[in-house]
Amino acid sequence: MTAYKERKVSAGVYALRCVAAGKVWVGAAPDLSTIQNRLWFQLKQNSSPSRDLQAIWNEHGADGLSFEILERLEEETLVYAQRAALKKRVQHWREALDAAVL
Repeated sequence: MTAYKERKVSAGVYALRCVAAGKVWVGAAPDLSTIQNRLWFQLKQNSSPSRDLQAIWNEHGADGLSFEILERLEEETLVYAQRAALKKRVQHWREALDAAVL
């Protein structure tokens, strides 16, 4: 339990890709090490807030999606500063990849 509490948390921007559908989604997370598990759980439960992503999951399954970390932010002590930085970087990646936002 102590190791979990002491682990280094890294915030950043990630992408989900479906090559078969030619779609990309970009999102941000305060902890990149746990976001894929959360997303996959929501999709398995058919409860993703993104209907488009859920439809792709339902059609192609887990093997149809890939998870990729696009960028890790430098450690930020102020939560509001981290949120602002994540929002800015998601916008950058969304435009660069012509992606939907999660």
